[in-house]
Amino acid sequence: MTTRTTDTGEAGRAPWPLARVLRDRNAGLYLAGVVVSGFGSSALGLAAGVWVKDLTGSDGLAALCLLALWAPTLAGPALGTVADRVRRKPLLIAANLLPAGLVLTLFAVDSRGALWLLFAVLFLYGVAGVVQDAAESALVAAAVDPGLLGDFNGLRMTANEGMKLVAPLAGAGLYAAYGGPSVAALDAATFVLATGVYAALRVREAPPERPAVNWRRQTAEGARCLWGHPGLRPLVLAGGVTMLCAGVGGATLYAVVDNLGRSPAYAGVLYAVQGAGSVTVGILSGPALRRLGPRRFGAAGIALFAVAVAVRAVPSDAVVWASSVAVGLGLPTVLIAASTAVQRETPGPLLGRVSATASSLVFAPNVLGLAAGAALVETVRLWLLLPALGTVLLATAAALAPARRPTDRRTPSPA
Repeated sequence: MTTRTTDTGEAGRAPWPLARVLRDRNAGLYLAGVVVSGFGSSALGLAAGVWVKDLTGSDGLAALCLLALWAPTLAGPALGTVADRVRRKPLLIAANLLPAGLVLTLFAVDSRGALWLLFAVLFLYGVAGVVQDAAESALVAAAVDPGLLGDFNGLRMTANEGMKLVAPLAGAGLYAAYGGPSVAALDAATFVLATGVYAALRVREAPPERPAVNWRRQTAEGARCLWGHPGLRPLVLAGGVTMLCAGVGGATLYAVVDNLGRSPAYAGVLYAVQGAGSVTVGILSGPALRRLGPRRFGAAGIALFAVAVAVRAVPSDAVVWASSVAVGLGLPTVLIAASTAVQRETPGPLLGRVSATASSLVFAPNVLGLAAGAALVETVRLWLLLPALGTVLLATAAALAPARRPTDRRTPSPA
């Protein structure tokens, strides 16, 4: 059992979401850890692909870097079980120290023949990330005031998206000046700093009870809890469908740019505009969640995302810019709603498994969507494909937003 320790009894009365979170000591420390480690991870994520491209000249091998990082998500339910078998704070610290040591081995990658080491490190990096996310989600639910969870998850999204705006550029510049090992060293340093931040968290954890069932059955308990929960299941399924469509839509980005008569580099501008929208919705998500409840908040965002995707087929810079902002605003909402609902509604001993299972169900379809989109964009015209995606998303939004229920706005009291 983890006991929540907060330093302010009035965190919920601060007027602005950022103030509400930063006035809670644990929430502020978590956010700082996300910013620090997210900067290093985003920088390495881009640099790894460039590194492989430089050594091999192959776009396919460069793309495998993303696959290596994402593949462990498929084993999320089993990896998340780790967070329910040990104390979460030490696990979170270990999950940051392990990548810090791993990435330093990349100093040995100096030729095509050493690329196996890069891919192995990226895969293990992804494994540590899945475990870290499960431990963090479970510990956040216990260490942060329940009234701040929506604000925290929104600002966590803001921090992640903000790092994606600046860290890849910093990583690319560092790589160009000093090579791949310099980016690995930067990433290692950010993990060490994040470890120090997480070590400063004030939580009291009793040793977890010894499980009475084996690993497989314990993992299955998390999946059953998620699937049997009438509030969580629709959110997670809607998130999975949304990310599947996001993957298909993402694969059309360069076709959209070409439809505008722009060079491929213009895609970077659209990414930045979308990121600005995601930063904004992260700041606004806490109040919106309290007003609408998780399902309506998620449904509203999916509907906005649907319209944004559909109109991207219009060959107009102004329309596509507006669409990119709307994608940034709409896409994260169901992700924030689902993660907040999982933290609020899942019993503490199951939270690691349920959180990791939910993440797998939400994010794994994105990989499938990217693959499907790569095939569809070659065979289906944008004016057919993008409105069709918008229709699927609108149907998903409608299914997620039933008549109001009394539980929609429920906020649990601190344990």
